[in-house]
Amino acid sequence: MEKNQTVKIQNPEYGDIYTAHIEKNGAGWIGQIQEVPEVQCEGSTPEALLEILKTELHEVLIARADAWDKQIEEDIKAGRLDHLLAPVG
Repeated sequence: MEKNQTVKIQNPEYGDIYTAHIEKNGAGWIGQIQEVPEVQCEGSTPEALLEILKTELHEVLIARADAWDKQIEEDIKAGRLDHLLAPVG
């Protein structure tokens, strides 16, 4: 296996495709998801690293969705979206 690789990872829940950049780092491997830079992991093998990246990516995407839902609920309660309910015309 090459020292530096770019691997596509598909989110099975929504079908989105993400790009993982992985590289050899001493005795192990390090990697990052290009579209979600906060997902940075280490693994002992490229295969192990990709599994760790997939898991971490899923956790970050769930956390983002939960934060979005919470923000929308707060905006609704605060009336910040009431203007969207106004009749058109």
